[in-house]
Amino acid sequence: MTQITLDLSPELEAQLRVEAAKQGLDPQRYILETLHTRLAANKAIATQLPAAEADLLQQINLGLSTDVWDEYYALIDKRQTETLTANEHHRLIEISDQIEALNVERIQALVQLAALRQQSLDDVMDDLGIKPAVYG
Repeated sequence: MTQITLDLSPELEAQLRVEAAKQGLDPQRYILETLHTRLAANKAIATQLPAAEADLLQQINLGLSTDVWDEYYALIDKRQTETLTANEHHRLIEISDQIEALNVERIQALVQLAALRQQSLDDVMDDLGIKPAVYG
């Protein structure tokens, strides 16, 4: 069996343990069953979605690889400790530009999906569990 390691916040880990205990399962079993259920539901929904909606959902879910995110956060750490080289600074800007471009595409797809569903953007984001970033 293949393993995937997840970094969970303490709050999420606690919530998973509570939910697993409620169902009388160990946390690993609970997580696996939850993932199987979620993936089966996604597959069922995807087969029922019109092609345009499925395409928009795919665009909304696109993102950077874990490796790129790891590199990004490592570069942020180096910037904060003032040990970032000129080449690393250039790479940090490249990744930041990628993130910004993906976010623009994601917002455009969300707006199109809201129009397709005849819903507000806020309602579509709520339906998809997307929370706007809070800064400050």
